[in-house]
Amino acid sequence: MPDPSHVLEHQLVELSEDLTYEEQPVQILDGKEQRWHSRSIPVVEDLWRSQTVEEATWEPEAQMRAKYPCLFN
Repeated sequence: MPDPSHVLEHQLVELSEDLTYEEQPVQILDGKEQRWHSRSIPVVEDLWRSQTVEEATWEPEAQMRAKYPCLFN
């Protein structure tokens, strides 16, 4: 019996000449202050295009604002 929950959706990915690709963030899920030694660094939790919410990553907010300003409008 077929089980539709086992069917994976495919996504087209543009590869560069060296067969790599750049993942694109689609949404900021959360933000917080991360302590590092005596400093506090703002970080944001990013949802990436080909990943699930469980695979979201924490990245420095300043770095994400510089590279992807459209996510902060």
